[in-house]
Amino acid sequence: MSLKPIRDEIDSIDKELIELFKKRMECSKKVAQYKLENGMQIFNPERENQVLDHAAETAGEYGDSARLLYSSIMELSRALQHDLLGSGSELKNRIHTADKSVPYTSDDVRVACFGVAGTYAHKAAQRVFPNCTPKFYSPFKEVFEAIRNGEADFGVVPIENSSAGSVTAVYDLMLRHKFYIAAAADIKVDHCLAVKKVTNFADIKIVYSHEQALSQCSDFLNANKQIQTREYVSTAAAAKMISEHNDHSAAAICSEDAAEKYGLEIIKRGFQNNPNNTTRFIVISRKMYIEPNADKISLSFALPHVTGSLYSTLCRFAAHGLNLTKIESRPRYGKSFEYLFYLDFTGTTADKEILNMLCALSDELVEFSFLGNYKEI
Repeated sequence: MSLKPIRDEIDSIDKELIELFKKRMECSKKVAQYKLENGMQIFNPERENQVLDHAAETAGEYGDSARLLYSSIMELSRALQHDLLGSGSELKNRIHTADKSVPYTSDDVRVACFGVAGTYAHKAAQRVFPNCTPKFYSPFKEVFEAIRNGEADFGVVPIENSSAGSVTAVYDLMLRHKFYIAAAADIKVDHCLAVKKVTNFADIKIVYSHEQALSQCSDFLNANKQIQTREYVSTAAAAKMISEHNDHSAAAICSEDAAEKYGLEIIKRGFQNNPNNTTRFIVISRKMYIEPNADKISLSFALPHVTGSLYSTLCRFAAHGLNLTKIESRPRYGKSFEYLFYLDFTGTTADKEILNMLCALSDELVEFSFLGNYKEI
């Protein structure tokens, strides 16, 4: 038996489905106009649940698949209505009035940098702002406070490591302070084991470093169980502390720059779990900057603990063919079984369709935050 007759039948059905889909979307336009004239909200969860339940009940053995199909159709229908009614005007205005140029080479730009001199954050700050002398703060919240109270124009903090994952404390601070990401920089991480001079590896009993660095070197540390670990505020701060104490049983995991700056001897290099270990740093600001060549967008939003809520939202991105580069969830503070999602994707707000999608989501989703449209330096 040939598949051709079956495929021909499928093609015929698909043709009918497309025409019916177009008719349904035209009806959505009429619904949008009615809601505009009568001051109604676009999102009507009661109506949508009725449609989904009816689809599931009438589709018999394909009930779950029908629910999924109709969920996508209604998500696209709702997106069309948002576009027609100009949703998200407040966000659209902020994006349109964003500054178009980050002052990378300015001599007087004030930069708050996490940690102390010699950190990987310091290296990121020097890459992004080559002419500035950053001021150092720790812990992370002090960088944010420096921006909030006007001590700094920008802050440089780590957001993600290729081995240890996201720095969730920074994400939480971003939402608390409502700051924006103005730029990003990926810094290659090559850890060193640094000690006071005339110290042997066998003498080391304790290693100090930032929790992320300790995590990134877990294979080495697990293989040397005689060495205890102690979390420290930053890798460079750990190196500085070792240099200030005459303790030959202590070592720091830090960068080569930090070891050199604080006069330490390097007795081991490149022992992180991942030889291509990289940390992404973001440049944060109270002011929104969107440069013409910005090609990455970050945002966060809350979703209720309801079946299909995440799928329905991601349907919007799939419909526009957008490439999601990161998605992560965190428990929503004070809410049981509700979550905040952090999402990165490639794109630009100069694209009208992307901008309209963001504006629609800003009106529809709980705790929606546009974190920035930026480029990597």
